[in-house]
Amino acid sequence: MSQPSAATTGTVRTPRRRVPLWDNARFACIVLVVLGHAVQRLTYDSDIALGLYLLVYAFHMPAFAIISGYFSSSDSPSRRRMARVLTDIVAPYVIFETLWTLTKWLVEGQANPNLTQPSWTLWFLLALAIFRLVLPYLALLRWPLVWTVAISVAAGYWTNIDSTLSLSRTLGLLPFFTLGWWLADRDVVARLDLLNRRRWGARIAALGVFAVTGFVAWWFVDTWRAVDLRQWLFYDASYADLGGPWWSGAVRLALMAIAVILSVAFFALVPRGSYWWTHFGQYTMYVYLLHSFVLYPLRETGVLRSAEPTWLWLPAVIVGSVIVALVLATKPVRTVFRPLIEPRPAWLFADPTLAAREGRRSDPTGSKRPR
Repeated sequence: MSQPSAATTGTVRTPRRRVPLWDNARFACIVLVVLGHAVQRLTYDSDIALGLYLLVYAFHMPAFAIISGYFSSSDSPSRRRMARVLTDIVAPYVIFETLWTLTKWLVEGQANPNLTQPSWTLWFLLALAIFRLVLPYLALLRWPLVWTVAISVAAGYWTNIDSTLSLSRTLGLLPFFTLGWWLADRDVVARLDLLNRRRWGARIAALGVFAVTGFVAWWFVDTWRAVDLRQWLFYDASYADLGGPWWSGAVRLALMAIAVILSVAFFALVPRGSYWWTHFGQYTMYVYLLHSFVLYPLRETGVLRSAEPTWLWLPAVIVGSVIVALVLATKPVRTVFRPLIEPRPAWLFADPTLAAREGRRSDPTGSKRPR
């Protein structure tokens, strides 16, 4: 028998509250995304920049996938949730892939219009859509985390799995998305009271983890450059394409373990309270989709690459990345670009009201959970 609705019982449904931790974590993650893309040109001339780059890429997208999984449901999708995948993920992907095709044609004089090959940052939208689609099936399995880790490791051995439809990265990062869902499904955060407790010992340990990892990334930078570690951190190529040995699956396992450890340390350091910048965590989609257009002219003109003085460029790029993320999340930017980033194409649906019901969801990873 169906449950009585709030309207029939006379009760008022309490809206889910926003949890500042997740908005803070999401905004911190998107700043790292901007920083990783901005600092990339400096890595050719600076060991410190390359060490920072490797540290960021070792965990920032896995952490984003964990957050996305934490706010995803494994229930059978309703019509509204199915429409949300189209309006929040697929439609922006098509729009921005088209914009990138036009940009490359105008600037570079050539373009390859191909929706199956995502441009630059757009791969994560496809990955997120696939994550959402397969999660209800993964939830049926007895050991979903074990299965997804096995899939991720095995995918690296199959050379026919590539960047088409972002499949290589999707399968590579699937364990992190599943881990986020598993943490929510098992109520781990609430049971351990991780949202409210201020464990200074954990924060000190987290700082130690980042300090040690950053030192290793810098101290052995020549080794990491020789083995092209950055390519391993993309989860985007087969082991054969990376020139890896037969036991490369163990390398991916090690990198996934490091990503989980760094993600835990990252979440331990994220502030729990509300600050003036906390609400920007609701608008990471704007930063994610727009920052590449800000960086593109700087990267292509060589502004972000200079052999000297690196000591000045790196701090400037770090500060600039924070500023770019803040500006792109502001209300004027959201107002101008909302039709592109939050389209509501009623004409697309047999039931046009499906698009209207969606309201405005500027962050498809979600951020509300009453835990």
